[in-house]
This record gives sequence, C-alpha cells and structure tokens, in this order.
Amino acid sequence: MVEKCRAGGAGIPAFYTPTGVGTMIEEGGEPLMMDKTGFCYPVKVSNPKETKMINGKKYVFEEAIKGDFSFVKGWKGDAKGNVIFHKAARNFNPDIAAAGKKCIVEVE
Repeated sequence: MVEKCRAGGAGIPAFYTPTGVGTMIEEGGEPLMMDKTGFCYPVKVSNPKETKMINGKKYVFEEAIKGDFSFVKGWKGDAKGNVIFHKAARNFNPDIAAAGKKCIVEVE
C-alpha cells in the first residue's frame, strides 16, 4: 500500500511487483464489499490483475494511489511548508504526504 502511495507521489502511474503473486490479489475474487445481513457473503469481488514474466520471474501489475488530500503528523514545521518527521513518523509519512495533491500536516 505504501509503495502504491510512494509511486503516486513520485509521478509513476503504475508498476510491476512480485508481491501478491499466487494470491487472491493476482487471481481475483478478493472480497471488496460484504452483504449487510450479517453473513460473510461477498457482494463485490476484485477482478484478476495483469501479470508479466520478467527474467523468468512473475510480477503483478499494480496501479499507483494519488489522492486529493493527505493527512500526516510532523514533528517540526515552518511557514514555508517544510516538515521534519521524527522517529517512527519517518517510516511512511513522507510517502503519504507526497501522494496527495494537497497535504495537511499537524505539527507539534
């Protein structure tokens, strides 16, 4: 998921990845929406994804995520929009921030 956001923030529309090969992600049928009756019957399932063999290894085609807004928490920020992420916030927040057209940051 974060790689899809990172790709969207970097301007990459889609990419091939070995993650998900041989699973429901590749083959389709992953439940996307369940019924409202309380039983676990999928109403909507995913379609199979495109695959490609590259150098003898199978890859799944994934589209990037580019959102209208992204919400992240930073450690320090200034009036020009520069943000410093601290500790564990450095793991995913920069990628999520780049994936949105507009980024809203809460700083300490």
